[in-house]
Amino acid sequence: MTQPFTSPWAPLQHKVFRMLWIASVVSNIGTWMHEVGAGWLMTSLAPTPLMVALVQAASSAPVFLLALPAGALADIVDRRRYLIASQIWMLVSAGMLGVLTLAGLTTAPILLIFTFALGIGTAMLMPAWGAITPELVARSELQAAIGLNTLGMNVSRSVGPALAGLIVAIAGSGMVFLLNALSFLAVIAALVSWKREPKQSELPAERVLGAIRAGLRYARHSPELKAVLIRGAAFFVFASASWALLPLIVRQQLKQGPGTYGLFLACIGVGAIVGALLMPHVNARLSRDNIVAGATLLYSFAMLALAHSGNVYAAGAAMLITGTAWISVVSSLMTAAQTALPGWVRARGLALFWVVYMGGMAAGSALWGQVASLIGIPYALTVAAASAVIGVLASRHYRIGKNEIQDRSPFVSSITPSITSDIESDRGPVMVLVEYFIAPAQQTEFTQMMNQLHRIRRRDGAFMWELFNDTEHLERIVECFMVESWLEHLRQHERATVTDSEVIAKIKTYHLGSEPPKATHLVSGFNTQR
Repeated sequence: MTQPFTSPWAPLQHKVFRMLWIASVVSNIGTWMHEVGAGWLMTSLAPTPLMVALVQAASSAPVFLLALPAGALADIVDRRRYLIASQIWMLVSAGMLGVLTLAGLTTAPILLIFTFALGIGTAMLMPAWGAITPELVARSELQAAIGLNTLGMNVSRSVGPALAGLIVAIAGSGMVFLLNALSFLAVIAALVSWKREPKQSELPAERVLGAIRAGLRYARHSPELKAVLIRGAAFFVFASASWALLPLIVRQQLKQGPGTYGLFLACIGVGAIVGALLMPHVNARLSRDNIVAGATLLYSFAMLALAHSGNVYAAGAAMLITGTAWISVVSSLMTAAQTALPGWVRARGLALFWVVYMGGMAAGSALWGQVASLIGIPYALTVAAASAVIGVLASRHYRIGKNEIQDRSPFVSSITPSITSDIESDRGPVMVLVEYFIAPAQQTEFTQMMNQLHRIRRRDGAFMWELFNDTEHLERIVECFMVESWLEHLRQHERATVTDSEVIAKIKTYHLGSEPPKATHLVSGFNTQR
């Protein structure tokens, strides 16, 4: 199912989104300036390939290692305050590094430590930042909002390095670090002015470890999110070849210098801008599955053109295509992930997406670097391009467009488990029995619908689920599932979405009789001592 056309600029009509988007562009420019300043400074402090490479590793490793705990925290605390805290952390880290550098006290280990600290801030920021987007725009504008966020990142990528090069030449890397620190003030100011309504819940917040387990359980039992992660892995591992080998192509294949490398990065940014502007039109005509497949083929063609171009102009054109295809795939996958996730687990689900993204890019870069050393750069890119096409074919059964019409907003129900006395929240496990009476002729259809409910129960907290037939009364079917505690069962009720309620309502139409299916709750943990 396709979506109606939405203007690529429509999300900017919302004041809070516009304010945060502008602030994020400013902050991302500062982040890209830091990348250049830190890399250049390391060439003076410890001019070895290993130490220079460690700067990038110190920046990206925290995102891969800490994204899931960060996503869990972003789901169980107030996201606005959480984002403000992460921005303050990054401001202090960048500011201290700037002061130390201007004072001439920065050493290679100190540079790596503070770069790692900034990476921690990025890891904490990314899942929460993505999770607030659906709160700021209408559902129909989500694709355009994600496209604008990606557009802002690419604008920053185009502006930040060039600006940093100029500032480093005039005032040194220390000034770049201080300007990066100041850029976080823009985001802090925007977040402080956002009057976000706090999440309403009568239940205590989840604990971090439990929240991480719940996020992993949701991903395991959510076909929609699982499809996004698989399609992402099938793309990023192979798409990383262009990014990893581009510096070597410029230096060894094209015999050019850093100016050409910067120009190619700018071409990617321009291509991404064009792609962001085209995406609403394409999205109105094609499903996300077709967009990802088509953009991956286009990206593969660009890799082949880059591998065998032989001149700067053809390679530059390939970089323009790369940027357009890249943003088409990333924004489509990100939108699919957003629409597959209800609010209570959204940051954790997006954190898993970022783990796949960063892990795929890191592993792919190492893989294609090794392949290029064995068979040469052109052949390595050719193999990567062919592998990306194979990845599209191999993952085609994992559909990411079928969740476009599903409503993941909370379903507010007045029905709660009836109890005759207070039950401690940590009592458990809890067994829930739901009794249905189904005509034998409809039991096959009923069982198919119950398979959907099985995924919902397991996804939202059940560690066991079974469906039983009564051998004496053929119409009687009993659903049985278990959760860890009474509190976790109450959370199951709170986690229900509108789409889930539609599945349950459809199941109830098969039930015979005027009374609804009877639910029985059995709680373990009684004191048997006399």
